[in-house]
Amino acid sequence: MSYTKEAKVAGAKTKEVLNQLVADLSQFSVIIHQTHWYMRGNDFLTLHPQMDTFMDGINDQLDEVAERLITIGGAPYSTLSEFAEQTKLSDEPGSYDKTIPERMERLVDGYRYLAALYAEGIEAAGEEGDNVTEDMFINFKGIVEKQIWMLTAKLGREPGL
Repeated sequence: MSYTKEAKVAGAKTKEVLNQLVADLSQFSVIIHQTHWYMRGNDFLTLHPQMDTFMDGINDQLDEVAERLITIGGAPYSTLSEFAEQTKLSDEPGSYDKTIPERMERLVDGYRYLAALYAEGIEAAGEEGDNVTEDMFINFKGIVEKQIWMLTAKLGREPGL
């Protein structure tokens, strides 16, 4: 993809998906952190540290997505207010009244949303000829789908991908 004016315009949809991911990955990291802080019950000792691994994975994706957006001439959201205004993942106050399976379901829903957004990005980047971003989206979609599989297995069912 050359850096002509046409190429920058042609990458507009890819940039839009990348920036949506910046907001949503930021919000999803908070959702995972909330799960980490507010979980109680069976499997706490196993799942509590697992949330650190999940957060690290999402934060690594966030960093790569934002840096890719900058690389192709975009400007990532970078404030809490921008994340809150742009995310499509819901916010809810933390509480101790949810079970661990309910918290895991919320994570599955978040990962499913991200998988769909990565699929949208794959399509956009492919149409716009940005093979590098398309490859990044494909890689992250695979990682997210694995998380869906692992969480749904924990919940006693197949991933349904």
